[in-house]
Amino acid sequence: MKFERIPTRRLLSIALVMSALLLSGCATVQNNHDPIEGLNRATDNFNELLDRAALKPLAEGYMAATEPKMRKGISNFYDNITYPNTILNDFLQGKSTQGVEDILRFIINSTVGLVGLIDVATPLNLIRHDEDLGQTLGVWGFSQGAYIIYPFFGPNSVRNTPDFVTAAATDGLLWASIVLAPQVTIPLTVLKYIEKRARLLDASDMRDELALDPYLFTRESWRQNREYLVYDGNPPALQPMNSGSSWQEDEDDGWEDEPPAEEQ
Repeated sequence: MKFERIPTRRLLSIALVMSALLLSGCATVQNNHDPIEGLNRATDNFNELLDRAALKPLAEGYMAATEPKMRKGISNFYDNITYPNTILNDFLQGKSTQGVEDILRFIINSTVGLVGLIDVATPLNLIRHDEDLGQTLGVWGFSQGAYIIYPFFGPNSVRNTPDFVTAAATDGLLWASIVLAPQVTIPLTVLKYIEKRARLLDASDMRDELALDPYLFTRESWRQNREYLVYDGNPPALQPMNSGSSWQEDEDDGWEDEPPAEEQ
């Protein structure tokens, strides 16, 4: 999947916002992919309090204190240092050609690109991909399973939870902490999460302003985006329910794909 950062992400954000708003307005109380909604909402409230008290102010301060070019370089650095997770899952998904290209991308950006601060690989047509273990399990037929909100980490699912392990094991900061002093790695780790939160400022502000229910908005947007990633931007088409007034999602967490009776 090619990442053209500004236009593609803006278009995707708009699409997710519109679809999530519609789903927020028509979602039923009972939801087969959110069996622990009560606990999830409580955890979401805790995360929201933490975000308002600490993470969001830090992210806003980071945005105010840094120039766009500096933020771009920092984003490139963190994208690159965590890129081995994408490379690993390229091969786990059977995308060997993409895996080789991503190895080249990582090597070039880590060397010529000064540990990833400069994205030298993209102009060489070695585009950035986004793969993780949750997507790999989806490619091999595992359903998303129950929606889960984890304290501090936010939205997730049963299928995506194992990625905590592979993402940590392939994070360059983890391995750097073995050889570098904590005075170096701890600030870099803190900055990593501040930078990550800063990327989401626009999206979270839009959610708070537009969503009838921010929890439903986040849940449906997150789940749809995960399917979008699993199918490399081409998820199965939505199919209408018999009533023709809403959309049906099956128990396997994909969209209902049974053809109408007249087509069977």
